[in-house]
Amino acid sequence: MDFQPGMLMDNESAGTAAELIPDGLVAADGDGRILFLNTRATRILGRPREELVGADIREAVDLQDSDGTSWWAVTDPWGGLRIRTGHREKLLMLRHNGREVLVTAKYLRPGRNQPVNRVNILMRDALYRRRAEAENAAVISTVAHELRSPLTSVKGFSSTLLRRWDRFSDDQKRLMLETIEADADRVTRLITELLDVSRIDSGRLQIRPLPIDVSAVFRRHVERAVASGLDRDRFAIEVSDELPEVWADPDRLDQILSNLIENAFRHGEGVVTLAAQRSSDDGQAALEARGHHAAGVDLLVADQGKGIASDHRHLVFSRFWHGSGRGSTGLGLYVVKGLVEAHGGRVQVEDGHAGGAQFRISLPSEPPDYLA
Repeated sequence: MDFQPGMLMDNESAGTAAELIPDGLVAADGDGRILFLNTRATRILGRPREELVGADIREAVDLQDSDGTSWWAVTDPWGGLRIRTGHREKLLMLRHNGREVLVTAKYLRPGRNQPVNRVNILMRDALYRRRAEAENAAVISTVAHELRSPLTSVKGFSSTLLRRWDRFSDDQKRLMLETIEADADRVTRLITELLDVSRIDSGRLQIRPLPIDVSAVFRRHVERAVASGLDRDRFAIEVSDELPEVWADPDRLDQILSNLIENAFRHGEGVVTLAAQRSSDDGQAALEARGHHAAGVDLLVADQGKGIASDHRHLVFSRFWHGSGRGSTGLGLYVVKGLVEAHGGRVQVEDGHAGGAQFRISLPSEPPDYLA
């Protein structure tokens, strides 16, 4: 059957609808002649619509596998099995321009076991997939680096102790064992954070909120830090009077505060202030946008360091952000953001009153609807 321009009239509405989809769409008739294609398809193919409409789709959209085999010869939509309805997405290459595209095919028939009378091809530029693969590779590389460093230390010190135990004094052995323990804790923390990242990204993070005494939580974190060797004078606690109770998961709130306190000591200077007050108007608006209408509570963790430049503040909660220093996994603040938002709250970074960075966590002071 020869292609006739008048055939386009029946497909005019379909062609208009095709312009609304983000992928390239090419439709061919029972003889493989292109009936219509959207603008995105012309850009992927690199040819004007006038040259493509009416052309044989097997020549105009010359697809091949990675080994150079013609995809059309392999699939043969018109002469193949009459029970096929199409093909799932596959990475192919356009022979004429070498462009990689993700292709999905749909075969239409007038009836069961009837010959194909329409073939629709959806094409998506594979560049975005390649970028996603590159980003995933970068994540894997970063995780591998973060794991390799402490594991190398653990392996080195443990091997040295096993082979030369009698050559070291008790103090030297203790130092090596303490280093092994610290590096093992670092690996455990990284694995825990990676699991939390996975749960956050997949929406499987579980929160079990309870009413919490913020002052008691702050004091417990200070005592824990002092026991680990930090000076008590480097902490200040400021909790407003008649503060509403905070509804949060106790374990997750401890995780949030631990990450922020550790971040303050690693990247900040001076006194670290732990404060709690009624939510600011901005924080309250954020909580109300998430369905919490009671007065919320803002938890503040502030240091007296150099602070975070305003043009970097949108990056601090991204994966593997290290700021100006190293020594952390770079996942802590990403996990903090995910945990806070799982509570229906919000976290942001701002300038502290005494200089340095201040992290403000807005949390609800009411139980979630399913507990109310």
